[in-house]
Amino acid sequence: QVQLVESGGGLVQTGGSLRLSCTASGRTFDSYYMAWFRQAQGNEREFVSLIGSRGYPTHYADSVKGRFTISKDNAKDTVFLQMNSLKPEDTAVYYCGADLSITTDYRKYDFWGQGTQVTVSS
Repeated sequence: QVQLVESGGGLVQTGGSLRLSCTASGRTFDSYYMAWFRQAQGNEREFVSLIGSRGYPTHYADSVKGRFTISKDNAKDTVFLQMNSLKPEDTAVYYCGADLSITTDYRKYDFWGQGTQVTVSS
């Protein structure tokens, strides 16, 4: 099994930056696709970004492309999401997920963290 723990959320002003971290336990970490999803209050969970086990491929939702960067450090069992030029519409709970297959469908992910709140003020 894989256990995931997110951190790094907080409150920032429009245009600010945050760096989220997702630390995984388990020796299978290097074999999984890792993804970030977010869920705004009252809305369905939506895909943000994913990364392959060796750091390739990467994929981004159109809404964050050019502003967010996903990366990982396999030695530290950690996936990062660098978020720049934040907008109020980025406000959501951000979750990391892990799955053996590449997919942007949250319903297909087997493992999830508890989420971390990101709030961007106007």
